[in-house]
Amino acid sequence: MKAPSLTLGVEEEYQIIDPKTGELRSYITEILKEDSVVLGEVKPELHQSMVEVGTRVCHHPSEVRAELVRLRRLVMDLAAKQGLQVIAAGSHPFSSWLEQQITPLERYMGVKEDLQELAQRLLIFGTHVHIGIEDREFLIDAMNVSRYLLPHVLTLSTSSPFWMGRNTGLKSYRSIVFRDFPRTGIPRSLHSWSEFEGLVNTMVGTNCIPNASKIWWDVRPSWSYPTLEFRVCDVCTRVDEAVCVAALFQAIIAKLWKLRRDNLTFRVYPAALIDENKWRAVRYGLDGKLIDFGKSQELPARELIREMIEWFLDDVLDELGSRKEVEYAYRILAEGTSADRQLEVFKRTGDMKAVVDHLVRETAEGID
Repeated sequence: MKAPSLTLGVEEEYQIIDPKTGELRSYITEILKEDSVVLGEVKPELHQSMVEVGTRVCHHPSEVRAELVRLRRLVMDLAAKQGLQVIAAGSHPFSSWLEQQITPLERYMGVKEDLQELAQRLLIFGTHVHIGIEDREFLIDAMNVSRYLLPHVLTLSTSSPFWMGRNTGLKSYRSIVFRDFPRTGIPRSLHSWSEFEGLVNTMVGTNCIPNASKIWWDVRPSWSYPTLEFRVCDVCTRVDEAVCVAALFQAIIAKLWKLRRDNLTFRVYPAALIDENKWRAVRYGLDGKLIDFGKSQELPARELIREMIEWFLDDVLDELGSRKEVEYAYRILAEGTSADRQLEVFKRTGDMKAVVDHLVRETAEGID
């Protein structure tokens, strides 16, 4: 079995806002006129107030950082031409999903027709990370095992504590909104690529979905590329947080390959148990406890994240050259996530517009 390439690709979804009011602005129709859309670097999304970017194929997290800096700057410049600004957060602090316009493209109008109000309500923003795995059977094995660590990484990315002007009491309300869609959440384990292929073919053949892109699991095999796609995270506000998340997922796959190469393994846990940890990540973020199912006990999330890095991933970080990017997680543990920082701003000011202004600054941090 050939070792995986461990290439990296990152997609981020941003919000376009009016700097005077802080409200979302339907802007994608203007962006569609730009050459960057033709090049595939800036893409429309379901709502006209959303913009998606995707990096080129990268081999090291430092390349991911350079790409995300370039793309964030590109989108910010495009927005600035219209007197608008960009923020990266899993939900908007106060804009209403009821007032957002669906992007007038066949793909998105089809989603709206199929999913009705659920599509209208899907005013959420995520970070998606692709890791290159060419061997399909190892890809399925890696998906099965890596599911266990999805809640751990989610806690580091939480950036959606508010919804329609309310403090939800959750750190990742985006996860709750997305849960209403079909074919989402923690997938069950699969035995082989052929099982996944059979699942997709059955769903396509019975008109459940047009293609595999409509399977929106928290981690899924890509149908179009030789990658495993991690979709569990809120969009990261700071660019260095996004790079850290990407580096963590790359290191997890590198570690699983090392175990596989040495004829070792990691226990595969049922989706129902992993879902319990995901709920804790969604509700409490870094401030809660996650369950160590190997020890059958709950421990502080911060402790388990340190254990993931220092015990499980440490021996692959220098091989990958990504220690700096992965250990940025320690800064997140110390300073809190975007959700924590947004909540602190609101606690201090009582002003949702101040939260948006804070997000504008943090989204641009490290870009200039």
